[in-house]
Amino acid sequence: MHTRRLILEAAAELFNEYGYDATTIGGIIERTRLTRGGLYFHFASKEQLARAVLDEAAALDRVPAQALKLQEWVDLALLLAVRLPEDPLLGAAVRLSVDLRARRLLGSRWPQWVGAGESLLVEAKERGELLDHVEPPEVARLLAGAWTGIHLITETLPDGGLPQEISSFLELILPNVAHSGVLAKLDTSPHRAAALSSGRTAARLSP
Repeated sequence: MHTRRLILEAAAELFNEYGYDATTIGGIIERTRLTRGGLYFHFASKEQLARAVLDEAAALDRVPAQALKLQEWVDLALLLAVRLPEDPLLGAAVRLSVDLRARRLLGSRWPQWVGAGESLLVEAKERGELLDHVEPPEVARLLAGAWTGIHLITETLPDGGLPQEISSFLELILPNVAHSGVLAKLDTSPHRAAALSSGRTAARLSP
């Protein structure tokens, strides 16, 4: 398992740096210092390796349970934002998903990410946390698209910080999503993102 993970992380780093087309099996072998046979024992092709990277990245971390499901939805967006610079697999999954040629070959993991957010929003609506006009599938797609766009812009800025930018975006849209009583209890701070990533979770919110 250690060797397989080593290969996945090396491939993810190269996909991040050079894209799918320019990444080669030879480059992955050079970075991992494995033999060609050692790599092919785990993965038969670059395509199979890229699919494995996408599959690993699609396994989203479970956020700590909260009394408000809308807080869990916020936490998911914040946790992904703070994980991205630290997790080459997640970074590669985003890079492969926005690469048109790679997406045509491999698909993307956006449906899984949208689905995870939608499930939380559906529960939030059932509990009366959302405004009546809010449709969970629409909001889930909006967040996934905006999150990706914010990431692509932020990584080009010298002072960009993804958790802060995602926090700001959530603060803008939540008044149009959450009932006022729920909105007052939500924590969208980028400091919360760091706590979630390190395993330090905020106290459960009271209903």
